[in-house]
Amino acid sequence: MTYAGDLTPDEAWDLLKDDERAVLVDVRTEGEWRGVGVPDTTALNKDPRFIEWVHADGRPNPGFLTALAEAGLAPGDGRPVVFLCRSGVRSIAAAHAATAAGFGPAYNVLEGFEGGVDASGQRGSTGWKARGNAWTRTTETTQA
Repeated sequence: MTYAGDLTPDEAWDLLKDDERAVLVDVRTEGEWRGVGVPDTTALNKDPRFIEWVHADGRPNPGFLTALAEAGLAPGDGRPVVFLCRSGVRSIAAAHAATAAGFGPAYNVLEGFEGGVDASGQRGSTGWKARGNAWTRTTETTQA
């Protein structure tokens, strides 16, 4: 079974805005949340969920699906789940796993939070932040 599909950062924002049940799940690592910033969905009266897909050392998070449930999601409830990572790769894997476990519809955010590497070897020219979606730098992120 495949996930529901890919969304641009703007489409993801619109889904979160238009569907009161939709939830954003940031699957980057805690270090990325603290060092790079996090999506800010306070204008939508929503709190993103922060659940690592893999740990900083590259080990898969064996509690990922359990953490989704603990974050208020339930298999079979039909609640849209929008997965976001750094560049749109880990979030695809998370969307596949969530779909296989009955969560969703599950979506991947293309380009992720800060996009892929550009010609100069830097990130940040594409993605959630570069497209103008709200974000914040915070050290108060709590993992679900």
